Amino acid sequence: MDTFLQRRSKLELIAIALVLIAAPSYATQATGGSISFAIFYLAPVALLSWYMGTVEGILASIFSACAWLRADAMATGTSNVIVLYWNAVVLFGFFLITALILMRLKAAYQQEQELSRVDFLTGVPNGRAFRQVAEMEKHRVRRYRHPLTLAYLDIDNFKVVNDRFGHQTGDVLLVWVARSIKRNLRATDFVARVGGDEFAILLPETGAEAGQFVLYKLQRVLVDLVKQNAWPVTFSIGAATFVAEPESLDEMIQSADELMYTAKRNGKNRIAQAVVGA
Repeated sequence: MDTFLQRRSKLELIAIALVLIAAPSYATQATGGSISFAIFYLAPVALLSWYMGTVEGILASIFSACAWLRADAMATGTSNVIVLYWNAVVLFGFFLITALILMRLKAAYQQEQELSRVDFLTGVPNGRAFRQVAEMEKHRVRRYRHPLTLAYLDIDNFKVVNDRFGHQTGDVLLVWVARSIKRNLRATDFVARVGGDEFAILLPETGAEAGQFVLYKLQRVLVDLVKQNAWPVTFSIGAATFVAEPESLDEMIQSADELMYTAKRNGKNRIAQAVVGA
């Protein structure tokens, strides 16, 4: 379904671009070339370059230059063919340069957006990215009526590592934990660092039983990891499984967060689970 919508959006963009190419072409012919519409051919170039990519931007540049050449030749005549073709080549160069500049700007913008969604230390997504993804998954619960499990994981006694071994070791621990979580999840799952020593884990289309299996396995992996390095920490996890769309994202987060603190109050190194909306 998503692929169909993406294909449909691309077709709509191409259709709009063709209209934008045709409109100034007819306008040039109607006015007999007395008004220059060359700048308006830039619109489809900009549209396809920004929203579709390099190939489409180059093709739009070629089509726009050719459309201008045809319209100008019909409006002013072909007595000076060299001038007409020279103008078309210059316009094509202008369109192409514009397309390349826009694509560079978009790449830089996307890179900046991506960096703003990544935790600088661990390399996994940050709290901002988590909220965006969690909001989408929340709506998917209503749309497809599939369960969603949200888990909050907290590193017990993390302060002891910082105090005993130093903050650099604490940073190494965080990086290793983040990588271990990511390696032991499915491609469709999502992990983000949402606090100093807290991680959020989204398990789409995962019920309570399946979520319990994943989280217990993950906890064992993490405990083995810290034992190998003699780090005096454990892991408390709170997991809320939603079988109906919650009222808000904050409600989702609060449910998982409260369960995580329940696990810590009950002795740490535990998993507290609940089904919400049943």
